[in-house]
Amino acid sequence: MSADDVGRLPDSRAEVAFIGRSNVGKSSLINMLSNRKALARVSKKPGSTELLNCFEVEGVGTLIDCPGFGYAAKSARVRDATQRMVDRYMLERKQLTMVVLLVDGEIGPTKLDLEMLGWLRESGVPHSIVATKHDKLKAAQRGKRQRDVAVACNLAPGDIIWVSAAKGTGKDQLLSLVRVWLSLAP
Repeated sequence: MSADDVGRLPDSRAEVAFIGRSNVGKSSLINMLSNRKALARVSKKPGSTELLNCFEVEGVGTLIDCPGFGYAAKSARVRDATQRMVDRYMLERKQLTMVVLLVDGEIGPTKLDLEMLGWLRESGVPHSIVATKHDKLKAAQRGKRQRDVAVACNLAPGDIIWVSAAKGTGKDQLLSLVRVWLSLAP
């Protein structure tokens, strides 16, 4: 189901939310984790996800696909309202055990990614960083890119999970972490 407000979300024991810039691969990642190609709607058009989309995980919790931030062919008023909805969700939802911030591993964290990371840290929202599009990097570039992304996020390279929804890279590691995060129900 989908909701346009934190008060309209279904009951859930625990939730893991996926956030990131528009078209960073949130929906593709949820599809990879679920072993289903079309569970979460994937679009080439930035800003297609407008609601908090909920996916139940075998009775243990819920994955939340949040609208992307950054560029979208929407008015500033609509973008601001959407961001307020997501912010309110992350600050008020007691069932939220982890926010997974996705950054594009091919280009590294953008100014918007780093602003969101700073907001999560300042707000005390539990979070982890996942770098997407691992498959788009040449093997010779990967080590340097992993270090660069970690430095930009002020983390150790091992603190960032690297994934590729297209190739399944990092799937098992991320699935294990999602299970742990969903077990942290308040």
